[in-house]
This record gives sequence, C-alpha cells and structure tokens, in this order.
Amino acid sequence: MEQGKGSEKKKVMVAIDDSESSHYTLEWFLDKLRGSIDSNVIIFTAQPNSDLGYLYASTFGTAPADLVASIQENKKKIALILLDKAKDICARHGVDVEIMTEIGDPKEAICEAVEKLNIQLLVLGSHNRGPVQRAFLGSVSNYCVHNAKCPVLVVKKPAV
Repeated sequence: MEQGKGSEKKKVMVAIDDSESSHYTLEWFLDKLRGSIDSNVIIFTAQPNSDLGYLYASTFGTAPADLVASIQENKKKIALILLDKAKDICARHGVDVEIMTEIGDPKEAICEAVEKLNIQLLVLGSHNRGPVQRAFLGSVSNYCVHNAKCPVLVVKKPAV
C-alpha cells in the first residue's frame, strides 16, 4: 500500500460563534462524527470588523486611537474566551483541537480559512432564520455552502 498523501490526516474545521446553535453544532459533531473521522480538528471563529461609526460620530470624528485599539482588543479577548470554551468541550470528549480566530466578515473569513488551511470538511450550524431574517441578516451557512472550497455540513438544531 502506498504511503504519502493518502495516509495524511484530513482537516476538519468546525466554525463557531457565540450562539446556542453553534454550541449544539460542536456537541453534535463530537457526539456523532468524531469517532468516524480520522482527522485534525480546527475550531474557528470570526469576529466581525468593529463598526466604529458610532464611536466616531459620538466623538465628532476624533476617536482616540487607544480607545479604538481597546475595543478591538476586547473583541479578540471575547473570541479567545469562546474558543477556549470550545476547546474545553472538545477535551471532555477526548479530542485535541487547534483553535483559530480571524477578524472580518464571518462568511468570507470562514471560506478564506478553508482555502488557506486546505480543509477537507467544514462543519457549521444554522441559526434557523426564516426567509425575511435571512434576507436582511444574510446566511453564513448558505454563503459557505456555495463558496467554500470543500464539502460543507450544516447542522440544524431540532425545533423544541
């Protein structure tokens, strides 16, 4: 049997945010799929660019640079807390994971990370938004299904 590319572990990325559906997706992946996939797992979150328009408006366009930096640093800390929580959940399931965060539009950041990291499977949740909410808020999962350079598994939390 030929060694090499076929024997490399595959890369699976689970994209999360701070929503309940995202937490469900991670638990679902660990419970249902982890045992059947021999892969490296990357937990990824994207923090949207800070909309600092309100800050500049409230300071008449002269927001102190240290205040802007502080807001962005706090967003990064929140992302790292979210990733640490996910890492703890994975550890309880006996799964060692890598964590990664980016700043930017989540749907684009996820697809860029998939391509950059050569991910073989992307797992993400659905917020179960209706058509009107999707029209106004967009759908990260729909965007990723159509634009990611790998298969995408969208996990939908059952209605209660």
